[in-house]
Amino acid sequence: MAEYHVENFGCRASRADGEAIAAGLRQNGLAPAEAPASAHVVIVNTCSVTAEADRQARAWIRRVRRQNPAARLIVTGCYAQRAPQELAALPEVDAVIGNSHKSMVADVALQLLSRGHEPALSEDRASDRVEWVPLSTILHDDAFAHSELAALPFALDAHQTRPNLKVQDGCGNRCSFCIIPTTRGHSRSVSLAACLDNVRRFVDQGGKELVLSGINLGRWGRDLQPAQRFEDLVAAILTETALPRLRLSSIEPMDWSPDLLALYREFAGNDHPRLARHTHLPLQSGSDAILRRMYRRYRPWHYAERLAAIRELLPDAAIGADVMIGFPGETDALFDESYRFIAAQPFTYLHLFPFSARPGTPAWELHRQSPVPARAVHERMAALRDLIAEKSRAFRTSFLGRTLSAVTIEPGSDPATTAAVADNFLKLVLDETIPANRLVSTRITALTADGLQGKLVPVC
Repeated sequence: MAEYHVENFGCRASRADGEAIAAGLRQNGLAPAEAPASAHVVIVNTCSVTAEADRQARAWIRRVRRQNPAARLIVTGCYAQRAPQELAALPEVDAVIGNSHKSMVADVALQLLSRGHEPALSEDRASDRVEWVPLSTILHDDAFAHSELAALPFALDAHQTRPNLKVQDGCGNRCSFCIIPTTRGHSRSVSLAACLDNVRRFVDQGGKELVLSGINLGRWGRDLQPAQRFEDLVAAILTETALPRLRLSSIEPMDWSPDLLALYREFAGNDHPRLARHTHLPLQSGSDAILRRMYRRYRPWHYAERLAAIRELLPDAAIGADVMIGFPGETDALFDESYRFIAAQPFTYLHLFPFSARPGTPAWELHRQSPVPARAVHERMAALRDLIAEKSRAFRTSFLGRTLSAVTIEPGSDPATTAAVADNFLKLVLDETIPANRLVSTRITALTADGLQGKLVPVC
């Protein structure tokens, strides 16, 4: 039996795509390989949000080709959509398929495998690709005509403990630094009926926690006929299915409406919250001047108002944000403004990353005009890491002696323990072995390096 390996880079939505590709391969009779080195076909599902993401993908492609010279290697994802020619020119690659044709990956893999061990491509490799979309065409929405979200199946047969259900793709915000509208296209939504069907099937298979994901998740439903709101989807899942726990991934600040907060008030207030007490609002910068240059659609005070409302409603919630360091023109004074803003907010974790100039974005030219020195970026990253480490420790310390609801994930590093994730996104180590995919209550006994340690609370 032929075996496959899917390597995912990037965000939750990208991982959901990779899970769907793997499900399609299994449905066609392939089996998962124990490692890339033993797979007959390898799918590299790339990210391209930064130059470093591109570099990591290329390095992984070269490494897996050295380990497995006979494998068929297909590259897909955002890097494949942004620069197909660049990837097609790599001698290690057999096919390049952009996001716009991602639902075709399983079929292309089968075509490549059917050729046996004969050379898959002619010497003119870049022109002999099975499928790739030139950069000049992906700048238009019609390049995503084949990007049918429903064609990427929800990978129920993967039996994951906390899978991602992608319900939306694409983005129309056009932030000055972001390549994603180019690599993902305009905002597109999975129908409410299809979303509910996937949730019910997950529950029927015994699933406990589902993570709702998308590229611009809060814009779900606006493209449907008739138009719907993201709050409608969340409410329907919580009222029309028996899903034990729903977790929402990143949602833009302007999409946190009073109605969405009202759902947290209704479904996140008991011992086993059905709506996880966990919010993630991309910030990017706490400087008003930098936010304007980024073309972000909110000001720092708007953002602070959203966070204040969330913290008042959910005092024990994890609150996270993405923060970009070194955007062109970020002076010491502007960074200090951003630092002071972040320090004043109730964050419990941050995703920090340096600015990376992406070809074709407005910030590409800004970077040429006013780049931030690498040393300054390094120092600012370190300062924010120290700040959020203090905030995280204070947040975790507040739970000592208290009880948290969690879902078990896998055995811990010590075989006598179990790794789990609390509803408020804290990592837990439980002092006994418990099967995965169990909702449990745990009394917190100690802090770990990046989480908490706890004991199972017996069910009365």
